[in-house]
Amino acid sequence: MVTMTGVYEGDKHCAITHGPSGNVIHTDAPKDNNGRGEAFSPTDMVGAALGSCILTTMAIYGEKNGIDLKGSAFHVTKKMKMEPRQIHELAVELTLPAKLSAEERATLEKIAHTCPVTRSLSSEMNIPVVFHYKTF
Repeated sequence: MVTMTGVYEGDKHCAITHGPSGNVIHTDAPKDNNGRGEAFSPTDMVGAALGSCILTTMAIYGEKNGIDLKGSAFHVTKKMKMEPRQIHELAVELTLPAKLSAEERATLEKIAHTCPVTRSLSSEMNIPVVFHYKTF
């Protein structure tokens, strides 16, 4: 069990503390929803969580199987639906090492579609994932 706490600081800003580490992140409402866009919005954090969960889950597999994924990266584009306001799509682009074998690629691509955050999101959300392989 992990705890997180948050404090509303006013002007649509929150400070969120990660219980185990004490790290603090800040959120702000986006400009298109009466905020200043000075920090991640709560829905931005969902996209960031998705990308980092995919890479982290891949890294766990990689460490157990001797696959070095250092330098791998994600890019998430979030599209909102306005009525009702909700995330419509999180489009994910992953860049992974070109040296991966066909079997390693297939396993890592499966992980991308089944990480804990992906499995926790609504099945109504569109989550396309594109893979790029390049030499780092």
